[in-house]
Amino acid sequence: MTFPDALRALNHRDFRVFWGGQLVSLIGTWMQSVAQSWLVLELSGSPFKLGLIGTFQFAPVLVFSVIGGAIADRLPKRRLIIVTQTALGLQAFALAALVWSGHVRYWHVGLLALLLGCANVVDMPTRQSFVAEMVGRRDLGNAVALNSAAFNGARIVGPAVAGLLIARFGVAPAFLLNGLSFLVVIAALLVVRAEGAPRPRGATTVAAEALQGVGYALKTPRIALILSLVLVVSLCVFNFTVYVPLFARDVLHQGAAGFGLLMAALGVGAVAGALALATLGGHEPALSAIFTAGFFASAALGALAAVSDFRTAVVVLFQVGFFSIIFMAGCNTTLQLDTPDELRGRVMSLYTLAFGGVFPLGAFLVGAIAETAGVRAACLAGGGAGFVGVAALLVWWRRRGR
Repeated sequence: MTFPDALRALNHRDFRVFWGGQLVSLIGTWMQSVAQSWLVLELSGSPFKLGLIGTFQFAPVLVFSVIGGAIADRLPKRRLIIVTQTALGLQAFALAALVWSGHVRYWHVGLLALLLGCANVVDMPTRQSFVAEMVGRRDLGNAVALNSAAFNGARIVGPAVAGLLIARFGVAPAFLLNGLSFLVVIAALLVVRAEGAPRPRGATTVAAEALQGVGYALKTPRIALILSLVLVVSLCVFNFTVYVPLFARDVLHQGAAGFGLLMAALGVGAVAGALALATLGGHEPALSAIFTAGFFASAALGALAAVSDFRTAVVVLFQVGFFSIIFMAGCNTTLQLDTPDELRGRVMSLYTLAFGGVFPLGAFLVGAIAETAGVRAACLAGGGAGFVGVAALLVWWRRRGR
């Protein structure tokens, strides 16, 4: 079977198998994300402590991300991903066992979130750079768009299913199903033929190779710009696992099912954006499109502060998801196409750092603002700061061009 042009990356057998396995696993991951947020609110009732869990989960990315990228460039990527996916599955099973036993405590969730972050330090840049090994440069943009569609399609299904499960059976089944979903992606990786073998390199240390990647990014203006944009928007806008549960509980007075549907609305918008990119061919986007998407994503989050009813919140979160995924997929594609093959893992680790590494600070700030001034103030502050940050980078880029 030959897939149409909008899905042409699926013509590559390895990517097709990997993509299918990832789709199942990502549904489980989003189920766990919703269940974890709801569990923390049940255990503590504190917006600040909810934000702190996000800090624990992404702190290792902030500290060790560049080293993780160097490891991704040194080792066979397929086998490395099998190891990291196994670790992630064991973390999910541990949470399920703790909840089912009735012995779960807040510090358990925090410790396991920290371990999750440690596995993601290596897993995220390795998976990002492995895509190019399976599809080649010509179809890379389309593959990134399809990965985004899978990620956000899972964001629709996972939270909706998790919300219904939590309302009926509690949070433990969501953690168990996430653990089982990793068995599917591991099985897919075992039949993938591409190894993602490392490129020839000099006899240097991991630290030296990490610094080489940082130096390349800083000396390449377009790469530095994209990473700066990701940093600003991620810090201010992408703290959805803190914004949405607090907004559902404190503003809309919804339970777990309502929270899951709000997260699903975010995912529907993101899938629509990803499919729009794939339909357009998945080529490297213009910088103007990336800037525009960043502005609209920030503005939509700020607009959420004025929402008081559930239906309007669904519409606004759809818009947040739509523009956010166009922004992130555009940045991802630009970085991968503009980076030499031998440096891709390290540059994508900087993308991971900018995307996920700042989440500890962002989650902490959102939780703190929501605790003291309310979740509406947190949405307005995040959206406003994101808009101003993107505008500042646009001004810098235009002045540099002149």
